[in-house]
Amino acid sequence: MKLGLSLLFALSRPLREVLPDVLRRAHEEGVEVIELVDEGLHHIDGRRLRFLRRELGAWGFELAVHGPFVDMNIGSPHEPTRRLMLRRHLKSMEMASRLGATTWVFHPGLLTGVSHFYPGIEWRQSIRSVRALLERAGELGLRALIENGPEPVPFLLKRAEDFKAFFADLGPDVDLGLVFDVGHAYLCGQVDDFLRELGHRVRHVHAHENSGRADTHMAIGSGHISWPDVLAGLRAIGYRGPIVVESVQGVWESVRFLRGLL
Repeated sequence: MKLGLSLLFALSRPLREVLPDVLRRAHEEGVEVIELVDEGLHHIDGRRLRFLRRELGAWGFELAVHGPFVDMNIGSPHEPTRRLMLRRHLKSMEMASRLGATTWVFHPGLLTGVSHFYPGIEWRQSIRSVRALLERAGELGLRALIENGPEPVPFLLKRAEDFKAFFADLGPDVDLGLVFDVGHAYLCGQVDDFLRELGHRVRHVHAHENSGRADTHMAIGSGHISWPDVLAGLRAIGYRGPIVVESVQGVWESVRFLRGLL
């Protein structure tokens, strides 16, 4: 497995201010994969491309991009809103491709206030959106992967059984990979279920910690998740991809903790 680091922890500071030092430190700590977050002050646009290419090119990291997530619902029942969400995602994918990223991560759709009146509408809209995203990802040579959501956020896809049903509805012609977010799965009591039921779908892993009550992205090793068991489970399914530290507290301690287990 390859040790990775998400820049989520630095999202409150401008990229130009934090990226050079983060990349230098990451290199020193043995990080192989950097995951940018296309959101907030780290939004990737044409103006930032040259800076990002220069800084990232100096180190040779494998690159992933987490797509936008604030106020994003690819399952919106309101079709103009869904199309707006889709355009934002497609632009993010284009920027990721132009940066040379191998992987682009996105969140599932969300239930809304009209779910009771139009059962299944968000699910059907999500199917449409995911198919469009995967089609464009194929054109860009980019691997688009969907992430499991946490409680109590009303994501459509939080449990292994949700994903199995979603994959079935997408159809056998669609090969959608999974970002296995360990912290999110732990909040849902689903760590073992994901490894057992969907191990063959896992292409990318997010690692962070919580107490089992809220999605706090604590330092790895500071909560109740058994990381040796998680890594043993990943090895058992033959996983060899990135395991990306997504903590926002104790980031470098988390990197060293995980490196020690790898």
